[in-house]
Amino acid sequence: MTSAAIYGCSGHRLTEAERAFFAEVRPWGFILFRRNIDSPDQVRALTRELRDSIGDEDCPILIDQEGGRVQRMGPPHWPKYPPGEAYLKAVDDPLAARDLVRLGARLMASDLRAVGVNVDCVPVLDVPVPGAHDIIGDRAYARDPATVAQLGRAAAEGLLAGGVLPVIKHTPGHGRAFADSHHDLPVVHADLPTLDGWDFAPFKALSDMPLAMTAHVVFDAVDPKRPATTSKKALRLMREHLGFGGLIMTDDLSMKALSGSLRERAEASLKAGCDVVLHCNGDLDEMRQVADGVGRLKGRAARRAEAAMARIVHTPEPLDEAQARARFTAMLSGRLEAVKGPDVGEAQAG
Repeated sequence: MTSAAIYGCSGHRLTEAERAFFAEVRPWGFILFRRNIDSPDQVRALTRELRDSIGDEDCPILIDQEGGRVQRMGPPHWPKYPPGEAYLKAVDDPLAARDLVRLGARLMASDLRAVGVNVDCVPVLDVPVPGAHDIIGDRAYARDPATVAQLGRAAAEGLLAGGVLPVIKHTPGHGRAFADSHHDLPVVHADLPTLDGWDFAPFKALSDMPLAMTAHVVFDAVDPKRPATTSKKALRLMREHLGFGGLIMTDDLSMKALSGSLRERAEASLKAGCDVVLHCNGDLDEMRQVADGVGRLKGRAARRAEAAMARIVHTPEPLDEAQARARFTAMLSGRLEAVKGPDVGEAQAG
């Protein structure tokens, strides 16, 4: 029996208590953070342990590998990737930026797949507005929804081509928030037409993606009483108005934007219409509280989970990694002639 939850773990290897807990509750998947990362061999061993603990060799293992300040795997064992806004700044051309974003995501997928990670919480589709909290900031690809949608799709396609599932976030939009939902509950007062034309637009444009993560943000125009994560009205908007048919997971339940006990947060999120809850910090006592509020992954949620995992390609798009990384570095340095090099799909053939 698979439960509708994704959990973190505390360190580089599983403790006996963690292994027993995961075997008992059988979460749908897991998520890694910097505290879980040392070397490629260690991460490979940890992802094997996680899958072995629930007897599922293909279960989702997530990571936030955006680049910039949100990059869990980095030097000296993995390259440093830029934040979202750096791509368009490097080339100053949306079409070239699209190629660059896709190439970067394809390279990230190669890094992740090599250590057993098959889901990346990218792309960020939030569109910041002037004065908004910097929690999104340079993580955004651009400052207008059309470009964010274009570059977000490029990132998602690069990951998919490399055998890694993308997660669009933070639906239906975190760019207008004037507070950091890790610490406070943001409240957005914009009217629905404004939200629809700006904040929601990239999520509509990428509604065909397999996975999405909610925003712990109150939208007065949608539901003035509850953040999107625990709001039936907001979840209905994501499904019906934004057209998202994939699996919806919460952002981290331990963030201070949410109120109530962890059990209550889990129950409220699932009752509102989220398919899966996410708990990240690896605190076993907290995970037990979450588990008390989480039932079996079943019905439409289970079908969405199955459909999402079916989109992982088992033979990734060919990649000459050395050549691709050289091209990526050249493009980031502003040498646009690098765009004329072979595309990622041709790299193995010539």
